[in-house]
Amino acid sequence: MAEHLPQLTLRQQAQLLDWAVELQAAPNWVGNLPVALLERCWLRLRRISLEQLALVLPPDASAEAPELVRYRAWIAAGQPAWSAQLRCWQEFGQPACQEALRHFWGHQERGNHGWTFTAYLELLGTYRNQFQPGTVRSLPLIVLARSGQREPHRLHWLTPPLASRCGTLAPDCTG
Repeated sequence: MAEHLPQLTLRQQAQLLDWAVELQAAPNWVGNLPVALLERCWLRLRRISLEQLALVLPPDASAEAPELVRYRAWIAAGQPAWSAQLRCWQEFGQPACQEALRHFWGHQERGNHGWTFTAYLELLGTYRNQFQPGTVRSLPLIVLARSGQREPHRLHWLTPPLASRCGTLAPDCTG
């Protein structure tokens, strides 16, 4: 079931159309491609470049710590949890493993609205794949979660409608 976008003003719709035109005109994959961010609380829509995305909206990479990646690999290979932990301590040292866990659980408690390193890489991959010949290019719109809430950020890929005279963009898919 597709989620609906928050109501956008005519000015915001015009901005999205301008950014979509900019995206369609881009000759190739470059860092200054547009990414739209919508802050619902302030009804603020802004454009950032793709290369600024990780700075403006830092992804949570705490789960990608080498200690935790190795631990999960040993668990997936059938090792008991105590054995996987012991092997991590031997390979990385107990203080490093404990710090990686502390960092990971700290991010879990504070929350990052589901904006993980994996989600960030998926956005980059999807965006880059749109530059394959014959592929329709969609503008990423990230609807930011409300501060202090446990809800996730919502990613929408906006595709210009076939009848561009309608003046709006329709959500193609959400993430």
